[in-house]
Amino acid sequence: MDPTNLALLIADLRRDEGVRYSPYLDTAKPPRSTVGVGHNLSVSPLPAGWTCPLTDAQVNQLLTQDLQNTFAQLDAKLAWWRTLDGVRQRVIANMAFNLGVAGLMTFKTALGAVQRGSYAIAAAAMLNSQWAKQVGARAQRLCYAMEHGVMLNVVPPVYTSHA
Repeated sequence: MDPTNLALLIADLRRDEGVRYSPYLDTAKPPRSTVGVGHNLSVSPLPAGWTCPLTDAQVNQLLTQDLQNTFAQLDAKLAWWRTLDGVRQRVIANMAFNLGVAGLMTFKTALGAVQRGSYAIAAAAMLNSQWAKQVGARAQRLCYAMEHGVMLNVVPPVYTSHA
């Protein structure tokens, strides 16, 4: 992912995940203890000696590491994701960050459609998921971006896929 696209992804994730300097329980079932920008403390505890509230530098370090891990897992499971245009790379990375790559891999219809370049079908499959119901506005933005190749900073008005 090029530096400009990475900066846009980071901004997207900060908006979508929020930024927290102290641990909180997220909305997952069961709830997980989370800090920073969606950093799951159950999967990856804070480094030794770190205390909360975190500093901006610590939040940024966690996010950088989490993104590197996400990208490495995407490269291993979906090597073709890097051939997508920047907007659709951000959609895939955002979903993988939110769901985990294992969770993203359950979107078989959507991923197959993305790989074929059938973006409206991919968006429709994404929209027709429990994930879309759970994350609401985030899903609306990401589905629109997948279909149209344009990332909006606001929720599209009553987005429905054209597939």
